[in-house]
Amino acid sequence: MLEESFDEVYTKFKLHFYQEIFSRFQSREATLTAVETFCMEIIQALKEPTINEFASFVHISSPNAAYKVNSLIQKGYVEKVQSPYDRREYHLRPTQKYLDYYNISSTYLQEVMGRIKNRFTPEETEQLDHMLHVVGEELMPEVKMKEK
Repeated sequence: MLEESFDEVYTKFKLHFYQEIFSRFQSREATLTAVETFCMEIIQALKEPTINEFASFVHISSPNAAYKVNSLIQKGYVEKVQSPYDRREYHLRPTQKYLDYYNISSTYLQEVMGRIKNRFTPEETEQLDHMLHVVGEELMPEVKMKEK
């Protein structure tokens, strides 16, 4: 029961994202390939990774990662930002173009969160938040992300 319920919610979030992406393909607004879209989602989730951090996370070589990142830079979706701590190091940051153009999942997430807050009591909402935090922090150690 729990597995099915979680899978249904996760699948609905994915399907909504895919619906929005494909609707952009229909109107010829989308300029990212599917792989580039996944790369951008990863870069955004990793919160300004270096190319090496990105390559390591997706298990590809640094030159392959650099090739993918350079394509995203040329299309205007990512920028390299020099580290203030180590001038030799650059971090990948999604541009406003990406945030405006492809920030679909965030908008839908906010919509669903609003519905949760309207449907459940503050105590139930707090409990759900606590449970999701435990799942993300303790029960998914395979996926390493930077602290918020």
